[in-house]
Amino acid sequence: MAMVGLFWITEDAVYVGSPPNAAGHCVRLTSEGVRAHGPDGLRSWPWPSLRSAVVRAVPVRNTAKRAGRFLAAVLEAVMTMETPYAHEGPPQMLLSLATEDGTEELWVPAATSGYTSREIALSQRLLARYREGACAPRTLTAWSRKHLGAAPAPPEREALLREWVNASGAGPGVRGAVS
Repeated sequence: MAMVGLFWITEDAVYVGSPPNAAGHCVRLTSEGVRAHGPDGLRSWPWPSLRSAVVRAVPVRNTAKRAGRFLAAVLEAVMTMETPYAHEGPPQMLLSLATEDGTEELWVPAATSGYTSREIALSQRLLARYREGACAPRTLTAWSRKHLGAAPAPPEREALLREWVNASGAGPGVRGAVS
């Protein structure tokens, strides 16, 4: 498993944000579309039905801000003798799916406390490419099978996202692809 941009990638699946929680709730990207497993059950949106798929409210990596939060948490821990971040859950992101019938918004836990602006932009472009039918999430799962347990550093993650965004084809089954 590895986090690359806004995606959590396993050998078999690509998720927006974090992988499934203990209850199995998650947002999964497939070759067919977006699938949300949540308290309301399974919901899905085929890629052709989406006018847009955009992740909003993404936590941005900010070294100064992160250092400030860390210092504040340490101070609070010293003053209250509690563990830093004990009351915080994972940051949340908002996946906005626009269809002909309106917009659906899904809150998903982020896989990290902050992403680089380049990771966010490249991830958004990759989501657009899925929606356009220009590539498919299976490219990411194929990469994951070859790099078991690999956790790429930020420059490597950005390079992978650029490669996936610029891929001209993803093989059979992708809308518009020639077999």
